Amino acid sequence: MKQITSRDNPQFKQLKKLVEQPRARREQDRILLDGAHLIDAYVAEGGVPDLLIVADGACSEDAQHTLNANPAVEQLHLPPGLFAELSPVATPTGILALAVTPRLPVPAEPVFALLLEDIQDPGNLGAILRSAAAAGVDAVYLSAACADVWSAKVLRGGQGAHFLLPLLERADLCALATAFNGQVLATSPHGAALYTLDLRQPSAFLVGNEGKGLSPALMACASVKVSIPMPGRIESLNAAAATAICLFERVRQQAR
Repeated sequence: MKQITSRDNPQFKQLKKLVEQPRARREQDRILLDGAHLIDAYVAEGGVPDLLIVADGACSEDAQHTLNANPAVEQLHLPPGLFAELSPVATPTGILALAVTPRLPVPAEPVFALLLEDIQDPGNLGAILRSAAAAGVDAVYLSAACADVWSAKVLRGGQGAHFLLPLLERADLCALATAFNGQVLATSPHGAALYTLDLRQPSAFLVGNEGKGLSPALMACASVKVSIPMPGRIESLNAAAATAICLFERVRQQAR
């Protein structure tokens, strides 16, 4: 067990870079997992953390269980004030893990794909990934302007989805949509009603930016525009909610 009490400590500075800088996460191929649930999900999929970071005197029961379940992993103890500088939440659970960024192989010919263009809200992106994992999506492709998929907020929103999904960042979405061996469905306010389409065939959904939607260039790569019927007096749905509805309509049709 190691103890750090100063924010000038080189190891603490390096950990803080991982929290704040996507470039540092890419260069080190490391992420910080916040909370017992995420750490346990990582371990359940075969991951072994490099380091467990513990808040002295502020470790929850779940966090203590995670510590006990990983006795061989080195521990770093921090005062609560320093720990709070690494945790993205207002009320930390008292445990973080430094871990290798998981990279699941992307299938050469997915039959159920999700292409995300410029999703910028980390909470939205995390929720979308969680729905994609739950729906059994084969691969998720993200444009360069999406929020950093390995940020703490996206990881927390994903609730372990990152460890189950092949993710391809900074992807050329137009090229992928053009090459996809199946129908490519662009979410749009003005398109064919989702529930009238046959989604039992290979399908790729295109989902665009929260405010602007899909770019004209990517929209042009789609086979069909698809909309979600909304009888209520609301103009649009949250991107994460709309994506979940589309994905699980395919799940429903596949189960028939």
